[in-house]
Amino acid sequence: METEIVHIERTEQVAIVRIDRPPANAIELALAAQLEAALTRLTDEANIRAIVFTGTGRFFSAGLDLKIVPTYGVEDQKALIMTINRLIHRLYSLALPTVAAVNGHAIAGGLVTMLTCDYRIGTTASCQMGLTESRVGIPYPAAAMEVVRAELPPAVARTLVLRGLNSGSETALAHGLLDELQSPETLLARAREVAVDLASMPTLAYARIKRQLREGALTRMEEVLTRRSDPLLESWLTADSAMASAEVLARKRYP
Repeated sequence: METEIVHIERTEQVAIVRIDRPPANAIELALAAQLEAALTRLTDEANIRAIVFTGTGRFFSAGLDLKIVPTYGVEDQKALIMTINRLIHRLYSLALPTVAAVNGHAIAGGLVTMLTCDYRIGTTASCQMGLTESRVGIPYPAAAMEVVRAELPPAVARTLVLRGLNSGSETALAHGLLDELQSPETLLARAREVAVDLASMPTLAYARIKRQLREGALTRMEEVLTRRSDPLLESWLTADSAMASAEVLARKRYP
């Protein structure tokens, strides 16, 4: 039986979706599939009006699992690319309001997942945030890059994407990655409070206005999904990707 690594807690009209894949809540095919399934269940529940996303332990998510993903063969690589594209599109287009309770480190795909949310609350605890794909030689699936372009000011996106460096939550707040900071003790309660407020808005109007705001990025994602036209399906990971990933894992230590 597959281990459950995505947990759902329902309180009032808010669902809290928690990633629980220690040690870093890193993403591979099983986690991506469970997140997709969780979103399907929640959008089918009439009494759920908003979703809070959070992680377990010291990580929101470290992005792709650099121990597993670089070992994937061609077919698993293709499957993961399209799963990521579907998942990012689903998160970004979700009719329900979404809030990120960023409990710790949010790296690479973990940061992209955070950026899909409508409101993003970070922790004042020591943590690192960044888009490090360039450091590990892993190009972005099309939907992930659409979110980065849409959600970040061009100069911030350029610096984060091309330098591939991490920074703390205060810098993330200053650059617009986060909307506010809370202590670890108040983070989840504040995220739930914001979610309850968003859930009070007219549901259909909120969904339509959110679509209007994100129309361009979502339309381009949908074309990729319909046509399977992500260029990475031709070639994604290389020997350099595996080597760079191993080097990063060997020296990376998060407080």
